[in-house]
Amino acid sequence: MAMGLHTQGRGKRGGRSRAPMAEINVTPMVDVMLVLLIIFMVTAPLLKAAVPIELPETRAKAMSEEANQLTISIRRDGVIFFEASPLAPGELPGRLASVQRGADGKPPLVTLRADKTLDYGRVMDVMGELNRAGFTSISLVTGVSGG
Repeated sequence: MAMGLHTQGRGKRGGRSRAPMAEINVTPMVDVMLVLLIIFMVTAPLLKAAVPIELPETRAKAMSEEANQLTISIRRDGVIFFEASPLAPGELPGRLASVQRGADGKPPLVTLRADKTLDYGRVMDVMGELNRAGFTSISLVTGVSGG
């Protein structure tokens, strides 16, 4: 009897005494956990882009997420970010040399995010450093335009 109360024999005054129900209804807890799971699944991809950058807009298709992926970002003021940590000038080659290769020996896919107001030469300098370090698979990230 999940919803009812169990009764025992007569109490001191001849009435019925009621024992507390010892079963826990887990349905509300499961509902809350499923809602939280959905919230985390929706917000997790948004947390990937930790460096605020105004990306140029295109009508290109969205790229898929890969497990072995490295994000390099260039902010409007020219500061380079390795994932979410800023790099000092000249530090990029050393950080790229320390990147672990995959199980098959291939380097990770690099996604390059650059502010749309940056000089083209600055972006090409970073791409040259990536190429020199052996990263030949580079994806340029853009914003989504309507239309």
